Amino acid sequence: MKAHTFETQSNITPQKALEYLKEGNQRFVKNLMNERDFLQQANETRDGQWPFAVILSCIDSRTSAELIFDQGLGDIFSVRIAGNVVNTDILGSLEFACKVAGSKLIVVLGHSNCGAIKGACDHVELGNLTELLSKIQPAVYEENITQDFQNRNSKNSEFVENVTDINISRSVKSIISRSPILENMIADQKIAIIGAKYDLESGLVQFFEDTHVSTREHINAILELV
Repeated sequence: MKAHTFETQSNITPQKALEYLKEGNQRFVKNLMNERDFLQQANETRDGQWPFAVILSCIDSRTSAELIFDQGLGDIFSVRIAGNVVNTDILGSLEFACKVAGSKLIVVLGHSNCGAIKGACDHVELGNLTELLSKIQPAVYEENITQDFQNRNSKNSEFVENVTDINISRSVKSIISRSPILENMIADQKIAIIGAKYDLESGLVQFFEDTHVSTREHINAILELV
């Protein structure tokens, strides 16, 4: 398969970008990935890149976005940080990907059995990791299904997964609320954003449709402005 060009990227809509990722994940799950000549793609992209999507995911070694979505060189931007949290540097990277480089879709990709989420659930403090995990703490406190305090820790897998889901949604909201550039691009329907979760066991990505934001109305709804 050939790498994307300026022309092919320009013709991709945010919805089409999402479909590409869903189709790619289905190929990955079925072990039917497309054959690619990566050296050819490296040559095709040596003078420029035109990724159609940007994936914000965890640094976990088992969650490579290119593999999970069966994409080649130059197809997607991959932004990785433990716990798929959002900070100023992450926002700047997403703004570059969409406003400058032309990507049409942002995906916030969490995953099952996440070590960073477990650390936040257990209130771990360790050097600079302490500050990173503090960005996940609001999701821990927001989880209100687990009432027994003794079960609100990493030993409770259901609690961990609940916090993971909340953290994904919070990251989506944080991106929209903290980046006027991206918010306006969504409002103008030039890009869209959605949260998703990768299952380490099955390889399947579950997209959270309630975090799919592609219009001004969606922005107002997810930020509870209506």
